[in-house]
Amino acid sequence: MNKMKSTWIVAGAVALFAGVNPAAGQMLINGAGATFPYPIYSKWFDQYTKVDDSVRFNYQSIGSGGGQKQILAETVDFGASDGPMSDDNLAKAPGKILHIPAVAGAVIVTYNLPGNPVLKLDGPTLADVFLGKITNWNDPRIAALNPGVALPKVDLIVVHRSDGSGTSYIFTDYLSSVSKDWESGVGRNTSVKWPVGLGAKGNEGVAGQVKQLPGTIGYVELAYAHQNKLPVAEVRNSSGKFITPSLASVTEALATAKIPED
Repeated sequence: MNKMKSTWIVAGAVALFAGVNPAAGQMLINGAGATFPYPIYSKWFDQYTKVDDSVRFNYQSIGSGGGQKQILAETVDFGASDGPMSDDNLAKAPGKILHIPAVAGAVIVTYNLPGNPVLKLDGPTLADVFLGKITNWNDPRIAALNPGVALPKVDLIVVHRSDGSGTSYIFTDYLSSVSKDWESGVGRNTSVKWPVGLGAKGNEGVAGQVKQLPGTIGYVELAYAHQNKLPVAEVRNSSGKFITPSLASVTEALATAKIPED
């Protein structure tokens, strides 16, 4: 949603470049940061070695906060962040840092239920799930959005990020936009005080917890749901339409994105 009022959350990953120092022979380019773009980064890096085998990439998928910290500390050649660095952080940099939009994708809601039916959810219901106000899968509000779906009478277990995360910022920004209670009680940030749930590190960790633990619900970048064969929820947009997260719908949502000149 990222203020685009689509359905789920669309956001971009930004590469932060501070200059690469070539070395004799094979060149090693070190990077670190967001887990959000890691699936496509790993494919790109592998493909690039087929074009030029004198270059190797070493990318550590540690979260957006880590990517910004390491580029400021000059311990990597590039960092990755789901959101651009603030003017304050840029002012702390020892040299010029360039923001380069690299890839965009969707933060989606995934879950683990018997048979993994396709569920429909809306913003206020999602906010109350992550606030801990809805605690069972057969809650009347979830049932009303999913007529005909056999929802089990089991506890609903929230899984959220435990590390500083651009994915969390995207998701909490959305929850803040659809719920006054979330906005005033928790807010939007890369790291928040989660009212309920289990913490996991990285998109990988959240996807892994949801896949392994029945009754869970979490948020990840769309590719992590596909890689782990996890279901994705259809979320109602501001026009009242339930949208299925897919390559086509993400691309359509991105048509309204505004990218700053810098």
